[in-house]
Amino acid sequence: MSLGLPDPEAASGDTNGEISAALEVASVSHSYGKRKALDNVSFRVRPASFCVLLGLNGAGKTTLFSLVTRLYAAQRGTLRIFGFDVNHAPGEALRRLGVVFQARTLDLDLTLQQNLSYHAALHGMPARETQRRAEEVLGQIGLLGRANDKARTLSGGQIRRVEIARALLHRPRMLLLDEPTVGLDVKARADILKHVRSLVAGTNIGVLWATHLIDEIEPPDDAILLHEGKILDRGKASEIAARAGVQDIGAAFKKLTGIEGEGTSWDQS
Repeated sequence: MSLGLPDPEAASGDTNGEISAALEVASVSHSYGKRKALDNVSFRVRPASFCVLLGLNGAGKTTLFSLVTRLYAAQRGTLRIFGFDVNHAPGEALRRLGVVFQARTLDLDLTLQQNLSYHAALHGMPARETQRRAEEVLGQIGLLGRANDKARTLSGGQIRRVEIARALLHRPRMLLLDEPTVGLDVKARADILKHVRSLVAGTNIGVLWATHLIDEIEPPDDAILLHEGKILDRGKASEIAARAGVQDIGAAFKKLTGIEGEGTSWDQS
């Protein structure tokens, strides 16, 4: 049940000169009052890989992302980004991280350039570097010509692409995306997914892509199945299906969660 990496409980950091994990989550638990949102969650995301965190709405995906980004402090367990502990070395950890949250976060009354410049200032980037990087990332998503347009003039898919570009502005080595295609049409969803997969291939960035949509997972993908705050299985999507004795990851998720019936949020239809 591994992603082809050392055991999640093992120490993080350099091993023979190589970083063992882009993201390591070890024995993490978190509760809201009496409700346990995460229960002893452990996994690793390999550097330069695309990993899918699959779970229904309310499974704990957003809570996990909030802990990784230090919006909340983990009540139990350890989180490391390229070997740096999120709680003990937050500056070193978080500067290696780019984040796209589920909720839209662009300021709609600012231009694309202004949105990117504000983000760059938060990371202490100098003005000349900000301008160069903004042109580069906007060019990569085909929106360089709209740098001076207000964000509210963009479509939903374009806004999401700008949010991804903004997350990459400071050249992180790990990218978190929380339900990045929610509310988008089929073509926009496919375009966003294709773009992020191309980032992994072209820039060697590590990606953790959280979703409840089965059709965003391909058989060779690393996958983590999260349900009611617990990990049900992890590994290649095809291997998870094989272990469950079914043909695909959707059927495996249905079998492992015990969910029956039509119209569930994970159903591809």
